[in-house]
Amino acid sequence: QVQLVESGGGLVQAGGSLRLSCTASGRFISINLMGWYRQTPGKERELVADITGHGSTNYYVPSAKDRFTISLNSAKNTVSLEMNSLKPEDTASYYCNARIQTTRGGADVPYWGQGTQVTVSS
Repeated sequence: QVQLVESGGGLVQAGGSLRLSCTASGRFISINLMGWYRQTPGKERELVADITGHGSTNYYVPSAKDRFTISLNSAKNTVSLEMNSLKPEDTASYYCNARIQTTRGGADVPYWGQGTQVTVSS
């Protein structure tokens, strides 16, 4: 069974920084994509950034492009999101997502972490 375990959320003042990490564990063949989504109450979950299993950055939400950096440690199956110059509007629950292939020849399947809260005070 595949699990995604997140860490690194918390409370920070505007202009501060936080680093989120997410590690995939369990039995699988490959990780094809890892990324971070965020969600606030009453709104749909939004893709913040993702990165391919080969370490190529795939996407940043425009509001985060110059402030956030996503990276992948393939050896540790860990994706990190370095968030700088945080703004109150970045406040949300952040969820790790990974598309993981668990069977040879099978399609990859999306998995989610449990979520970690990021709160940015003004």
